[in-house]
Amino acid sequence: MQILISGAGIGGPALAHWLGRYGHRPTVVELAPALRPGGQAVDFRGPTHLTVLRRMGLLDELRTLDTGGSPMTFTDRHGRVRLRLPADFAGGEIEIPRGELAQLLFRHSESTTEYLFGNTVTALRQDDRGVRVAFRYGPERRFDLVIGADGLHSRIRALAFGPEQDYVRHLGYYAATWQLPNRLGLPAGSTGINTPGRLAAAGADPRDPERAGAFLLFASPRLDHDRHDTDALKSLLQQRFADLGRPVPHLLETLRDADDLYLDSISRADVPSWSNGRIALLGDAACGATIGGMGTGTALVAAYVLATELACADGDHRTAFARYERTVRPYAERCQRGGDRTGPFLAPRTAAGLRARNALLSKGWILDRMLRLGQDVATMELPEPV
Repeated sequence: MQILISGAGIGGPALAHWLGRYGHRPTVVELAPALRPGGQAVDFRGPTHLTVLRRMGLLDELRTLDTGGSPMTFTDRHGRVRLRLPADFAGGEIEIPRGELAQLLFRHSESTTEYLFGNTVTALRQDDRGVRVAFRYGPERRFDLVIGADGLHSRIRALAFGPEQDYVRHLGYYAATWQLPNRLGLPAGSTGINTPGRLAAAGADPRDPERAGAFLLFASPRLDHDRHDTDALKSLLQQRFADLGRPVPHLLETLRDADDLYLDSISRADVPSWSNGRIALLGDAACGATIGGMGTGTALVAAYVLATELACADGDHRTAFARYERTVRPYAERCQRGGDRTGPFLAPRTAAGLRARNALLSKGWILDRMLRLGQDVATMELPEPV
């Protein structure tokens, strides 16, 4: 089958990998000119994630790339430590920088996949025989199926299902990340200043201690801004965090030369049906959360199930799409709920909220219970590969 996948982040290459294993040669189109480097570390936890990684043939390689997790330290604006969280709290059983995972998935799929970087879909027109796809660059092409694996701001969802505002809900916070030279000798993990409604954190790159990553988060109603206007985004962060103490002024200074700034709202996507004829959605485009919704693991699980159901149905997309959604939706929605709590957890809006969080999570038995609950949420029964 001729299958177009929009998005070369995590879910798109993972789906391409499985489709290639099942005898197809998919096409992946990606707006960015190349794979996006950097980004926050992503993690896998529980038997479902690890089973999919094992079946993909990636588990052993990922274990060699494991960062060991990222301990988190929260201080007040005077540098006094208020809370420490262990490495496995955020790092799961395997943690890997997002950029390294993207490169790994690309390498494992490129031999059976056509990649089109620096391009995007501009129009879709489907009929009983397939989908006619128009691109920003190059001629129109016909595909049997089109899969939107292009994130919360999915282009495919907007073209085939309706405008973003119909499906994406703002959760009251914004988050930003970028890479910078580690001139302050920051330790690994994350150390951040926490004030009501704000967190400014940074930590050394687990692979290269000469590099570091910054993470800023702040509470805000929805902002009217262009998320592609880098200069405006840098100015916004300067305004929001200028009054915090060291090392925040240094972090903000490095913004001037940062070419990998990511800033977006913390939001969630809820789409009533994940397919429309020959077009379907995968990962965050269908049921995503910006941070904290186990989106990476869910995308890998969804890619495996979708490709396997297509193989089981011998290409009958109606049957395959229905089975895929019936299997994955309850699981994805359970995982997604964690994203609703990410902003209030990392930066409670009040001083009382900060004190309550710090007191609660200082208790070891509470942390253990939260870790067990996270593993339970991330567990589901998988179909057998074909």
